[in-house]
Amino acid sequence: MVPEPEVVDAEIGLPERRWPMAIAVLVALGLHLLLPADFKVSPTWLYPAAIVGLLIALVAGDPGLIDRERPWLRSTTNAMIVLIVASNLLAGFRLVQGIFQHAQFYDDAYQLLGIGAVIWAINVLAFALWFWDVDGGGAAARARRGAWADPAFVFPEMALERLVAAGWFPRFADYLVLSFYTATAFSPTDVSAIKRWAKLIMVLESGASLLLATLVLAKAINNM
Repeated sequence: MVPEPEVVDAEIGLPERRWPMAIAVLVALGLHLLLPADFKVSPTWLYPAAIVGLLIALVAGDPGLIDRERPWLRSTTNAMIVLIVASNLLAGFRLVQGIFQHAQFYDDAYQLLGIGAVIWAINVLAFALWFWDVDGGGAAARARRGAWADPAFVFPEMALERLVAAGWFPRFADYLVLSFYTATAFSPTDVSAIKRWAKLIMVLESGASLLLATLVLAKAINNM
């Protein structure tokens, strides 16, 4: 068998490490467990078991460093992110539904703000994972081919090559910052989306954050 070519990150001599995205997944799961039962998929054990199982499969299939381009690894990553996004969209829908239906549970402003903050935080992590997974064909592809191979997002470092190490490419932390800015400023700030589908994903995140913030804050202030 011909050995797989090494993926080299010129900045540190290694491809991107898996632990940042794994921590993000576990934090999103932990926040989800804080939500009341009404906001969770039933049975409540199913979603956590699925997320943990998919994450274990990813770590076992490509441990330590993300340096293997395999269709099943991409499919597993995609499935995990879709589950996180879908479950949080369901929680957000139930929150909005409860607000419009004047559910008794929403009369407590502090509980309402707490639930809204948890859903918003999961939303930031979920979209960070989404951006990270789709840009340039994924982490392994970005490390192998470089930042300009097939970008969906243009980061300022890509235009300021003299200020960064040779071979720079975005990692999970860069997408987490992008997601946070999109959710708070409702705009990409210093990162430009250059593909239409990437722009639409950002619109989806900004729209969800704006709707959530507007409804939750308005209802909470009305209840105080």
